[in-house]
Amino acid sequence: MKRILLFVLTNVLVVAVLGIVASLLGVNRFLTSNGLNLGALLGFALVMGFGGAIISLLISKPMAKWTSGVRVINQPSNADEAWIVDTVRKLSEKAGIGMPEVGIFEGAPNAFATGAFKNSALVAVSTGLLQGMTHDEIEAVIGHEIAHVANGDMVTMTLIQGVMNTFVVFLSRVVGSLVDSFLRKGDQENTGPGIGYYVTTIVLDIVLGFAAAIVVAWFSRHREFRADAGSAQLLGRKQPMINALARLGSLQPGELPKSVAAFGIAGGIGQLFSTHPPLEERIAALQNAQS
Repeated sequence: MKRILLFVLTNVLVVAVLGIVASLLGVNRFLTSNGLNLGALLGFALVMGFGGAIISLLISKPMAKWTSGVRVINQPSNADEAWIVDTVRKLSEKAGIGMPEVGIFEGAPNAFATGAFKNSALVAVSTGLLQGMTHDEIEAVIGHEIAHVANGDMVTMTLIQGVMNTFVVFLSRVVGSLVDSFLRKGDQENTGPGIGYYVTTIVLDIVLGFAAAIVVAWFSRHREFRADAGSAQLLGRKQPMINALARLGSLQPGELPKSVAAFGIAGGIGQLFSTHPPLEERIAALQNAQS
């Protein structure tokens, strides 16, 4: 349950902060002063929805470094680090993107990519991944992360999240206005939104936030198959990626912070909230794909 809450609340928190600021500035009172202004509300919802998602995207790389304890390899200190940097460079050139920052973090087997722009991304691998996999398998995992970057998945996920946020903000305030109007029947004073409006919007922001997270997680699971196929294409063969996924199945993948969980090589089991499909399904998709 903790993982599910972290998955949803990070983005909801950004939207909530923007909502508090909007309330302090009197935006809610403006929207409802003479009846609900749907046009103004839609504009407000777009700013709120995409504002939260874009802010999350722009801070994704520094947040990933901080929450995962990533040590960026500015100058390789040993042969393994030099090999990782060379592998990232080779695959990024093949994918047609700028050289990402390369990092290592302590933990169980996992890896992730993040960043707001294709040509200034971050690719990080865990110590557990380096110790538990062969070079071919690690290369396939790095290819998977490079494919995420090349496919523009970070930006696409931000757009999807922005649309979901807009839906949440718009619908919660429409329903909140209706509830408030019902509770204040006969009240002739034009005092702006009442307690019914605020309570309803807060509750629906949370409930609809969870529903939106299910949609975002579904899309995230869909992207994983594409990133697996992208790794196979970058390496020129699919067997290393199949082997890497099988290896992950025999190991215990590490949990990543919510800010980068959607772009890891493996995710936890959260059913509707899971950002990754089962490893067996991903292996089967690669095996059934045309070479």
